[in-house]
Order: sequence, then C-alpha cells, then structure tokens
Amino acid sequence: MAAALTAARRRVMRVALRPRAVSDQSEPDSPPTGPRPCRFPPVPARSRRFPPMPASTAACDWLARRRGPGGRREGRDVEAADRALIGYCGDPPPAKYGGRHTVTLIPGDGIGPELMLHVKEVFRHACVPVDFEEVRVNSEAPEDDVQNAITAIRRNGVALKGNIETNHNLPPSHKSRNNLIRTSLDLYANVIHCQSLPGVETRHRDIDILIVRENTEGEYSSLEHESVAGVVESLKIITAGRSRRIAHYAFGLARAAARRCVTAVHKANIMKLGDGLFLQCCEEVAAEYQITFRSMIVDNTTMQLVSRPQQFDVMVMPNLYGNIVNNVCAGLVGGPGLVPGANYGHNYAVFETATRNTGKSIANRNIANPTAALLAACMMLDHLKLHNHASTIRKAVLASLDDPRTHTPDIGGQGTTSGAVQSIIGHLPRG
Repeated sequence: MAAALTAARRRVMRVALRPRAVSDQSEPDSPPTGPRPCRFPPVPARSRRFPPMPASTAACDWLARRRGPGGRREGRDVEAADRALIGYCGDPPPAKYGGRHTVTLIPGDGIGPELMLHVKEVFRHACVPVDFEEVRVNSEAPEDDVQNAITAIRRNGVALKGNIETNHNLPPSHKSRNNLIRTSLDLYANVIHCQSLPGVETRHRDIDILIVRENTEGEYSSLEHESVAGVVESLKIITAGRSRRIAHYAFGLARAAARRCVTAVHKANIMKLGDGLFLQCCEEVAAEYQITFRSMIVDNTTMQLVSRPQQFDVMVMPNLYGNIVNNVCAGLVGGPGLVPGANYGHNYAVFETATRNTGKSIANRNIANPTAALLAACMMLDHLKLHNHASTIRKAVLASLDDPRTHTPDIGGQGTTSGAVQSIIGHLPRG
C-alpha cells in the first residue's frame, strides 16, 4: 500500500512540475500530446483584429479619457508633467480623520532607509498631513514579510518604497521581492519623467521624456526551467490584453500632458510573434487618438537617445526594454539620484526612484542624492491630491539644486545628503 501511494505521489508531482503554456485563461493540467501549437498566429496584417479588449483595459481607457482636452497643460515644467500622471489608477484613498492620509513606507535596502528618514524629515517641516505605516522588507525577508507589505498597501492604497535588492546568487525558487509586489497588486504601468533639471550640468539639455513601461509580464514573468542539463528556457510572455492596456495608458497620458508623439519601442524584426503582437496592439490603439505615433527598434532607440534625446516625447515599451531605457534616460539627465518613478494600477500606486537602484556601495556614507526620493514623494502627494504640499516641496528641491555647494558627488559636487536636505528645508516657506 505504501509503495502504491509513493508511486501515485510521484506521478502527481511529474504532472504538476511539467512546463505548461501560459495564457490569460486557465488551462487544464493535461499532459501535452505532440508539438505544442503556438498561441499567436504569425505577424498578422494590419486589418486583422485580436479578441476584444478586456473589461479592465476598457476601464483603464475610460479613466484616461476622463481628463479630456481640458486636462492639457501649457508649457513643460516638472510640476505640470508630474501632475499629468495622476488620475489613471482610480481615485486615491480618502483622507482619514483630521484630513490625514496613511501611506505604507517600505525603506528597502542600501540607501533606502536613510533616504526615507530624510523624506519624513522634510514632510515634518512642510507640515504634510501624511502618517507612515512602516513595513520592513529586505532582500532576505521571507515571503510572509512581503505578503505583510502587500496587505499594508492594499489597506492604505498608496506606498512609498526604497528598492529591495535582488541577489542573483540566490536559488531560482527565490522571487524578486520588488516583482512580487508589482505583480500581486497589478501595478501594470511604470512611469518615469526624465527631464533636464536646473543647476545640473549634463551633455544634453532640454530633455523632457515620459517613459511608460509595461510592468507585469515580458521577460519578468519568472517562468524558467532547465529542459536538460545545460539548457535553460526562459519564457517571455506578451498578451494582447496587457499590451493594449499599457498602450491606452501611454496615449491617455500623452493627451493629458499635451504631448504630441508616442514612440513604441520593440524588437519585432526578430521576435515577430511576441514583439510583433505588442507593436500591432500599439498601432490599433494609436488609431483611436489624434496623436502622432511611430515605432522604433530597441537597439536603434538607445543610440538615438544618447545622440539626440530631444526627439522623444512619450515612449511606451515592454518590461525589459523599459528597464534599459529608464536607466539610459536617467544617465542622460544626471544619474539615478535625480529621477523619480511611479507604478500605477487600477486600485493602488507605489512610488519609488526611477532606476530601482539600491545604492548599496554608498549606503550609510551620507553622500546619497536625496532628489529622486523627494521628487517621488512629491508625485505621491499629487496622487493624494495634496497639490500645495507637493508644489512647495518640489520647488524647494529644485531651488536647492541651483546651489552647487549642495550637489552630492554623483552630480559632480562635494556636498552631503544631510547638507542637501537642510538646504531643501531652508527653502521651505516658514510658518
């Protein structure tokens, strides 16, 4: 009897561990028979249509359209561009008693904890009506801690986080804590605003790019297996529903921010099914908006960015390309310490620095640049409709950059983190 039970368990485990095709719909756990058919047809003609947009995507498009032509802005200052990002993940959570908001705070690893302390210090001096619920999650935290953080974000609706290190030396079963948070909350749109800042010397000037990155699939689907010894297969998942969803978000954002052109970044000349599907979805969505649309292969995109970045306005792309382009653009405007980022879903929003860099090598040395963390906090305040507080802190941060004595080493100065923060506090209105 024991031997029979053991054999039955082994059969169940073989079936459970067998790689399965991934799709939007659940599939039976039946063993494959013969070659597995491709889920998508070859690159279709423009006239061919994929299945109708799912309800969630339609809701996202409706939220994007709510702003309408009246949401457009004149000029391109940091504050107006960041305000154009709000309103795409539903209404923010309401204030609590006394008009205060509760925000989940995840300090993360590296320079994250010290930067979050400085954010709280600036908030205190600016009398910002926000209370932080701090949840500790680091690279070695068990999944229970990650689930506690996710529960806190679900409860509060908004989070401010430092990056959590993902160690590539850990076993394959270990999942990125950052990725778990994004996928569990369906934070499908990662948005960063790369713009030339006053007082920061860079090779290129007049850069003003909104980058929209699909955040929940692509190469970050964490679907890998070793077929035979020495042969590893990693699955890149591209779906029509999520491609249309991120395209609608990018075009809705472009319209709200009065942008004129959206560029889709892809590699459809090689990955004709996956990236071909993404590109076709972008083309179909583009037909619904009166905004110029163009596409560009990812390798050419990186060359164009470092040679003439001013040609780009709004960019939309799958997950991995977005990670690369985000880092390239951050380098163009001065580095990872200057650019904020946001992750939006229908119900939740998480704000962090754009490049998701832990800065482990400079942790606890008082030389980290606080600009990106504070600007991310300002984006969070705009999301909470605390526009006056966001504007006050943002102006103080930008005014501080005009003084070279406050520049930290990453932008060519000799200043300290605490010195930069005190300069920012000094630019806040008194009383």
